[in-house]
Amino acid sequence: MVISSIIIAAALVSGFLLLWRIPLVQSIDGIEDKRPAESVSVIIPARNEALRLPLLLESLCQQEFQPEEIIVVDDQSTDSTAQIATAAGVQVISVTELEDGWIGKSKACWSGARLSAGEWLLFLDADTRLVNPFSLRRLLINFETLGGRGSLSVQPYHTVVRFYESLSAVFNIIVMAGMNVFTPWGTRVPSAGLFGPCMLCRRDDYFRVGGHEAIRGDVMEDLSLGQAFRKGGLPVHCLGGREVISFRMYPDGLAQLIEGWTKNFGTAASSTHPLIFAMIIAWISGGFSTLTLLLYGIRDSSLLWISAGILAYMFYALQLLWLARKVGNFHPMLFTVFPVLLGFFTLIFLKSFYQTKVLRTVSWRGRQVKV
Repeated sequence: MVISSIIIAAALVSGFLLLWRIPLVQSIDGIEDKRPAESVSVIIPARNEALRLPLLLESLCQQEFQPEEIIVVDDQSTDSTAQIATAAGVQVISVTELEDGWIGKSKACWSGARLSAGEWLLFLDADTRLVNPFSLRRLLINFETLGGRGSLSVQPYHTVVRFYESLSAVFNIIVMAGMNVFTPWGTRVPSAGLFGPCMLCRRDDYFRVGGHEAIRGDVMEDLSLGQAFRKGGLPVHCLGGREVISFRMYPDGLAQLIEGWTKNFGTAASSTHPLIFAMIIAWISGGFSTLTLLLYGIRDSSLLWISAGILAYMFYALQLLWLARKVGNFHPMLFTVFPVLLGFFTLIFLKSFYQTKVLRTVSWRGRQVKV
């Protein structure tokens, strides 16, 4: 039980350090008087996004600063994605063939970038949404304030609608933590890459590092593209998107949620800094240890260890809630049974590791993808 207590203490410390500070897209004073110096093309890769795409296009239409163009790249959809985009009056191009060695999303992004006209490129996933009329201007001016070079990525705030979607809580926390840059050490630890749902870069820089063509076969194209920018000597910036951009992850059911996280996590782990990865392992282990400590106390009828177990369980639940609310609007009551969240995460991580490292293939949107 002493060992469990030490593990729990290490876990709580690690939890505070993992997301010590998440810089957000700044609200700039007098923003209505500031206009980005460069034109921007918005590129939206979309495969079977008929239910989600309208919300994004509507939010783009409501922006008081309008982009140079909006390009929806239809990635061989079998639903009405292309028709919805056409009806909205945006430019639509289609990926009719996926050559060997390409991942679908990378091909769609590359196709849109090649046909774009803006000096800046903003890649948005179809399930994202700009949450207020100044969101686009804030994104662009923040990038300009950071020097307007390299790339800026923003992780959207997760909007939860249905109960099962809260199973993504631990995943969202670790996505942020695994980017390496939100600890007290900040950017002294190199970023793992970019956040895929919202990426902004200079057109010249994008093509200079080879864009999505250079990482055409990588499942985690966002991490790989960020590494390509960094290898090219260009800065990589990561911010949180609360009050600027949001998304609803895997709204089509539990099966989609499992498939999506299985695709991502086994591959992403290799990009996390060893120190951060060790802290993540310590944090997850500590969560399970709170339950172990409590059960040992009950077994031995020890009031001291029962009390210690209850306190540790409560502290961990509160910390998990604090972390989760940094990344999404997860329901507080769910964290009273946080071992379920940790157990679900562990099972999906092991499944992902087996598929990516042993089988070397994952499934996503009706495609089998080699990794």
